[in-house]
Amino acid sequence: MVLKNDRYTYRVTWSEDDNEYVGLCAEFPSLSWLAATPEAALKGIRKLVAEIIADMKSNEEDIPEPIACRQFSGKFMVRVPPDVHRNLAIRAAESGISLNRVVSSKLSQ
Repeated sequence: MVLKNDRYTYRVTWSEDDNEYVGLCAEFPSLSWLAATPEAALKGIRKLVAEIIADMKSNEEDIPEPIACRQFSGKFMVRVPPDVHRNLAIRAAESGISLNRVVSSKLSQ
């Protein structure tokens, strides 16, 4: 079973503990699939997600929206210690740019 128009966010990484590749899905963080090759790990996690979604539909549960399909405002609040805030404000002032621009630049690195 494979999802039609699958837009979920997948990642395959090596698991040293399991000595295999592990397939993951960001929208379903509790799921994983172990396999000997990266291709098999991706195929396995995609199949597992499709099965879980079919089960969720049959139980009339809410299905997570793919991250790729969500709209983001570009705004979020981050709390930092006062000294970090001060240092960032100083860096912004010395550079002649806004604090938002300093922080955005740091986050995108």
